[in-house]
Amino acid sequence: MGQSTPYQQKIFRMLHLYSGIGGGGLGFKDSRFSWRGVHGRYENILAIDSDPGACESYRDITGGRAECWDLFSRDLFSRFHGCEPSEGWREITPADIREACGGVAPDGVFTSPPCKGLSGLLPSKSAKTDKYQALNELTVRGIKLVLDAFHDAPPKVLLLENVPRIKSRGRLLLDEITSLLQEHGYAIDKHDHDCGEIGGLGQRRKRFLLIARHRESMKPFIYKPVSQPLKTIGDIIGPLPLPDDQSMGPMHRLPRLKWLTWVRLALIPAGGDWRDLQDIEPDEYRIVRGPWGTTGGPYTVQNFDATGATVTGSARITGSSPAAVADPRAGYMHVASFDKTANTVTASSRVTRSNGVAIISDPRMPNKGETFGGSPGLYGVSSWDGHSPAVTSSASVSSSNCAAAIDDPRLPKSKGIFSNRFQVVRFDGAANTVTGDTDVQCGAQSINDPRLQHSPRGGAYGVLRIDQTSPAVTGGQGVGVSNGPQAIADHRLGCSPRAGSYGVQDFHQTSSAIIGSMDIHAGAAAVNDPRIPGPGERLDPPPVIIALDGTWHRPLTTLELAALQSFPVQLPDGRPFVLAGRNDSRWREWIGNAVPPMAAKAIGEVIGEALLQNEMGETFVLSAADVWVQPGDDKPLENTSILQ
Repeated sequence: MGQSTPYQQKIFRMLHLYSGIGGGGLGFKDSRFSWRGVHGRYENILAIDSDPGACESYRDITGGRAECWDLFSRDLFSRFHGCEPSEGWREITPADIREACGGVAPDGVFTSPPCKGLSGLLPSKSAKTDKYQALNELTVRGIKLVLDAFHDAPPKVLLLENVPRIKSRGRLLLDEITSLLQEHGYAIDKHDHDCGEIGGLGQRRKRFLLIARHRESMKPFIYKPVSQPLKTIGDIIGPLPLPDDQSMGPMHRLPRLKWLTWVRLALIPAGGDWRDLQDIEPDEYRIVRGPWGTTGGPYTVQNFDATGATVTGSARITGSSPAAVADPRAGYMHVASFDKTANTVTASSRVTRSNGVAIISDPRMPNKGETFGGSPGLYGVSSWDGHSPAVTSSASVSSSNCAAAIDDPRLPKSKGIFSNRFQVVRFDGAANTVTGDTDVQCGAQSINDPRLQHSPRGGAYGVLRIDQTSPAVTGGQGVGVSNGPQAIADHRLGCSPRAGSYGVQDFHQTSSAIIGSMDIHAGAAAVNDPRIPGPGERLDPPPVIIALDGTWHRPLTTLELAALQSFPVQLPDGRPFVLAGRNDSRWREWIGNAVPPMAAKAIGEVIGEALLQNEMGETFVLSAADVWVQPGDDKPLENTSILQ
């Protein structure tokens, strides 16, 4: 037997500046690559961010080291905050960076500096202020700190990730960075890319990426990642439980929106946004079009089967980008299995889209209609000791759907339990209330009158006792003077007269009896329900409003936004994915600002392959993929407006 080749592995060291919650760090940590039998991976030796909560989340997600350091210079700090730093604040120096990295240059550096001042979401007037200009200058400061810290052995690869508008609003900064890197011997590429295509995400996410390869220490070209097909929103969030499932942790909680916002979401068609409300009852809705471009903006409902819009730091229903989805997974108009546990019975459990599972696949219907004359069940009477057929929505004795009558043997025989109908009032007692319909069928309209002065004729208005023998049945069998006793003192009737048609019941009182024909024409089948929420009321739990397309238009949960950014739904220790603190708005901001881990993984793997080739002495490798740094790509950007 031949000897097996020993497994060889090479570990490359990564430094992350402005690391956030660790999207880039997680992507590089998960990268795996190989070349000629040698396998490689990354070790995140250090991450730096100024937000303590982001640093804590970075440690939980990646398991790596994160230092909470402010990378502002003293001048930049004062310009951004409008005041001098507090006592104890210290400016981070290149020596601090070098020492934290163990005195050895990392193989690669990934920077994702704050993009708020460069983003199109910030108005142009605000972007021009000294505060945001100072924030933008962190792009240059991070690169300078690294180059000065490792001037004797520059990192082989440097990356700067940001918003595409950095090419206009930050044009002068990019020119400065380009010149700085060229002076240190780097070849540079500056282009936009779609993180969704690079990482195979469920969203489109256009970003800018500067990649610099040190010509002297990194000989092989770095080829571009292969584009992958985009997934749909349903592909990503479909496997997750529905919102508010406690097993998924606090980040899977549905936002508690105002009632009016829920109604608006239900009216917006899937794939549309708030501007579609203009087409609905224009006299009641007046929506002013804003400069939201193609992203849709607030109140956008995304199609469950389409690629998601870019996840931003303000991804909420009232924010700046689509954060709702037309979710078809709500279980309405569902037929329940006969041998499974039933869903909760609700007060309005009818077969409609808005109620719930009110249909069952009942296997017990005998004969399946073969022996019925005409329609099965027409005027059917069910046996008391047999099975009932399925209850249908038109269960009446005159319908053609099912047997809606039963031979009930339980009519009680005790006296004194009935009132009013067919009642005979004592002559010396108080009369019942006089109603507008005074006949025997409606109330006590008979009386035992003792004033008869002659012997009555046989049968004249006679009332038979229930335990007496009936006289002969004659052809003129009506309750008249000349016919015979056709009324009976029947004590068995056991209910009070029903309320009239269109009865409205008080919400705080006991309900009337539920009858087989319980609609507004038969009795008190309506209620004055005071629970309709006001426009500004936030419902908890939130309502499920089925939109016109039959789906539940609802906001995305914070966990679903993280999943769309390709973060795992569980932390390494098995807990549901959760970020530091308890502030949902802060969580969403961190997620929106993060580099998608799967996109970072794809970038890390093509860089890692080149690093392995360089380690093994390769100087040129032919590939069908595009070279990431082409000749001439490292020239300064064209002279375009800095604040476009």
